[in-house]
Amino acid sequence: MATANAPAAPRRPTTVATPSGLEVTITRVFDAPRTRLWAMWTDPAHVPHWMLGPDGWTMPVCEIDLRPGGSWRFAWRRADGTGMEMSGEFLEVEPPLRLVQTERWGGDWPETTNTLLLDEADGRTTMTHTMLFPSREARDAALGTGMNDGTTVSFDRLDDYLLTLG
Repeated sequence: MATANAPAAPRRPTTVATPSGLEVTITRVFDAPRTRLWAMWTDPAHVPHWMLGPDGWTMPVCEIDLRPGGSWRFAWRRADGTGMEMSGEFLEVEPPLRLVQTERWGGDWPETTNTLLLDEADGRTTMTHTMLFPSREARDAALGTGMNDGTTVSFDRLDDYLLTLG
């Protein structure tokens, strides 16, 4: 969120693609060095400020044990008490370039393997986040949840949050 002292950051497009029958790739350029973007994705002091999806959600649980074999868990809540949670395990941790992790939403949702790549040029970082699903049906079900809109809102919020950090 932009603060009263900081204007909203210019909005860059969030691109969602399906490069294969099992993958969703989300790409966005941020006006920040990759070390800063790495911290935004991996430091529990930063993640709850931007990874919230649509307005009205908070992240009261943000646990990150950033090492291969380490686990992570996020839980979101709304004022009406509804919530959701996801967790996983870190498979590869290569600061500040690459992060590979599993992701579980629970219930009938299948586990995915997600790869985050950060590529910096001229002070801007291109973030590429690829989710590998176990089937086309699982991928298409995820795409049908509104994740594209929630992702864009979160990344817009990340742009604004980055402004507050100077």
